[in-house]
Amino acid sequence: MDTVNPGTSPAPAYLSAELSARTSASTVTIDGGTVAFWTYEPLLETPETRTILVVHGFRGDHHGLLRVADQLPDMRIIMPDLPGFGSSEAFARGPHSVERYGQFIADFMAARELGPDTVLLGHSFGSIVASHFVANNPDAVRPLILINPIAAPALEGPKGAMTRLAVLYYRLAAGLPRRPGLALLRNPLIVRVMSETMAKTRDRELRVFIHGQHHAYFSSFADRDSLLESFTASVSSHVAEVAGQLELPVLLIAGEKDEIATLPNQHRLLALLPDGDLKVIPGVGHLIHYETPEPAARYIRSFLKDHPA
Repeated sequence: MDTVNPGTSPAPAYLSAELSARTSASTVTIDGGTVAFWTYEPLLETPETRTILVVHGFRGDHHGLLRVADQLPDMRIIMPDLPGFGSSEAFARGPHSVERYGQFIADFMAARELGPDTVLLGHSFGSIVASHFVANNPDAVRPLILINPIAAPALEGPKGAMTRLAVLYYRLAAGLPRRPGLALLRNPLIVRVMSETMAKTRDRELRVFIHGQHHAYFSSFADRDSLLESFTASVSSHVAEVAGQLELPVLLIAGEKDEIATLPNQHRLLALLPDGDLKVIPGVGHLIHYETPEPAARYIRSFLKDHPA
């Protein structure tokens, strides 16, 4: 494993200096590809300190969950960039499917010697990957935490038409010549519209921060083919299809105004879980990790106290 310096640039205004002090950045080779990951050590390790492995959402990378990590200074948090996103290389072989990402989680845990007391946390698309991984590896982690979980099929219901348009968008971008295809995917206007739509906060400075994060990191993907495969995976699976197989304690943290993972679907998902708990944060949508990390972290800490190692 090659270790690199985390960098010396000042922390953004919405992140504490303590987070930088906790941070180490590393790479590991898995199945022939380089995976970048970041570890955030606890400021003070206690008997309640847990290791939390975080799986980020589609077109995101580890930066998206930094505000949540910042609010958990007593936990050890490990956040890889999924293959094909951020600073990690795409899979050299095989499709970027939910099953393939699940195998990546298994391989990454083995490479880092993460045992069954590891807590697994997934956000958005990461909730699909994490839940399917647990369904196929029931003793690998405990417990499971899902933020803004994708609780129902994306191609069905009132949002189905918009999802199908998004499928066409990604297929068009993949089919165009390289330069115009990448320009379409990284179009700043499209990124901004997406960001404006998802952000629910009325805090002007926070909205500026969110838009800046999306413009900085939303287009950090390896190539168009892996992006299309990952997007197809994100809209072809959901958590509810494996909910009955999740025998471990599961915490769902949902946004009241989430238009992607709607609240009614969260309640339906909860009813399918053998041992589930749902916490709803008012006034926020699909960006809990940016807008309301404090209550999310409180729910996580309380849940882990109720389900110790």
